[in-house]
Amino acid sequence: MSTEQPTTSRTLYRENGGSWWVVAIGPALVAATLIVEIAGPGQVHWPVLSIFFVVLTGFSVAQVYAARRHVSMELTETTLRQGTKVIRLDDIAEIYPANLGTEHEKWESARALGELTGVPRRRKGIGVRLADGTLAQAWARDVDRFRTELTEAHLAVELGLIGENPGGEKPDGQKPNREKPSREDPE
Repeated sequence: MSTEQPTTSRTLYRENGGSWWVVAIGPALVAATLIVEIAGPGQVHWPVLSIFFVVLTGFSVAQVYAARRHVSMELTETTLRQGTKVIRLDDIAEIYPANLGTEHEKWESARALGELTGVPRRRKGIGVRLADGTLAQAWARDVDRFRTELTEAHLAVELGLIGENPGGEKPDGQKPNREKPSREDPE
């Protein structure tokens, strides 16, 4: 995994992580309070309203900036970015199907891809086994669409249709493994 930006590649799926409209909540509350103070008897408390404006706006800007940096994700034809971490799709050995049963799957307790300790709130994980054998969870809000896009992009990279070497050879000269990986966990 690296923090480098991927080379130009078509974006297949993207989630921003946070919306800037949240920043407007603080100023809207201060404006409503200001209207009430102007309409009512007594004086307008400018210093207090100014402090509230700065504090509320500052916290919401920091929160949205952090969400857009650490909880955003982007899937391109050759890479998957989860937060600030980028992983090449050919570093993924297997994508596990959704767990529709009642039994807990091992991948459901695996670490999340990216720099966060777990799958972010309001997102769901997709089990993946990396080329080095470790289990992890890729995550998104619209997990069904993301699973479809990730599976198709991963298959295209595995077949050599897209990637650094569209002929199918890996940079070390070896042919890609086109056999279906075993369903057993390496642990």
